[in-house]
Amino acid sequence: MKIRQYQVDAFATRAFEGNPAAVCPLERWLDDGLLQAIAEENNLAETAFFVPSDTGFRLRWFTPASEVDLCGHATLATAHVLFEHLGHPGQAITFETRSGTLTVKRTGDVLEMDFPARPPTPCASVELLARALGRQPLEVLRADDYLVVFDSEAAVRGIRPDFSLLGTLDLRGVIITALGSSDDFVSRFFAPRLGIPEDPVTGSAHCTLAPYWASRLGKRRLSARQVSKRGGSLTCELKGDRVLLSGAAVTVIDAEITFQAGDPSPQGGSAPSSML
Repeated sequence: MKIRQYQVDAFATRAFEGNPAAVCPLERWLDDGLLQAIAEENNLAETAFFVPSDTGFRLRWFTPASEVDLCGHATLATAHVLFEHLGHPGQAITFETRSGTLTVKRTGDVLEMDFPARPPTPCASVELLARALGRQPLEVLRADDYLVVFDSEAAVRGIRPDFSLLGTLDLRGVIITALGSSDDFVSRFFAPRLGIPEDPVTGSAHCTLAPYWASRLGKRRLSARQVSKRGGSLTCELKGDRVLLSGAAVTVIDAEITFQAGDPSPQGGSAPSSML
């Protein structure tokens, strides 16, 4: 059996930056254990699978450990594959997902995703966070992830987390952020519970970052930079209870997965997380 697979660098304008995602177009759903096995084999932060539907496409995302409910960069990568490689007509794509209906629009080389906003709420400072991050934050909030605010971009760049401690926290992951020197804000994202110590560029984290910084800065359109080692840039726009996330993508690998129909596929894995 063969499955076409593309590897795309999302939130990137050239190869080897941004966040890589694998994208597999399917005619019909395969066994969940096989989808998980492919994601584990890829060992990327995310592998996306999609099938045609009456309204567009049904889209699912898998980390090497589990299926997740939302993923920004792999959605961007999937739309890029449909537009650039599979000849999707028009300038918009509708995806049905575990997080509801998501729309991606194309304007030139830029793709704009319409995602649900996840505004954070203040929470008591978690002592373990300061220990794991090695620095006392200005503020701690929570949504699907902890949002930890620091006083400078340099502080965010300089964090060297204790991933074993971060992995014991109760939420999906940890976003750290501060005002940017060239962009409105910068961030990093850690999700060791999902087998991802640091994610290069995390679209879904900006569903929380955008409402926070829009409120703090008094503006709805924001420039963002995720300052991981690979790094990536995106534009966020808050529109009511939705966040528009815009960025570019580049294909770096066009290949086939080959396996025998009787090859074993592990079942299950860890419980699904909320988003990525």
